[in-house]
Amino acid sequence: MSATPARLNPTTMPDAGTVGYSQISIADANRLAFVSGQVAWPADGSAVPDTLNGQMSVVLENLQSALSAIDAAPCNIAQMRIYMVDLTSQSLDVAMPMIAAFLDGTQPSLTGVGVAALAAPELLVEIEMVVQMPG
Repeated sequence: MSATPARLNPTTMPDAGTVGYSQISIADANRLAFVSGQVAWPADGSAVPDTLNGQMSVVLENLQSALSAIDAAPCNIAQMRIYMVDLTSQSLDVAMPMIAAFLDGTQPSLTGVGVAALAAPELLVEIEMVVQMPG
């Protein structure tokens, strides 16, 4: 099997590709990495940004660091789960373009979940990934 997951958007399902993700990702289960949910805790211990835009930037930086640590890239992501406090169309308008830029054309399976709270009261978003290890 390929080092990157296969992507499917069957015509019998809503076309998720038009909004930047796939309905189905098929990954080689021999080498999967499960990346814990990343929140806006900067690696240098500085303060958590108070805006969703600022928090998304830190979360995506943490996700990129995780990918780099396992010699992977966005094309290797099989699935992402996004947990967001106060999930609204306005918050999605902030988050989704940033996620799309991070994914750089890759369209993994994606789930968005609205939650009442995360690990600390100041946190607004958390993203976890399942990554097919390259080579």
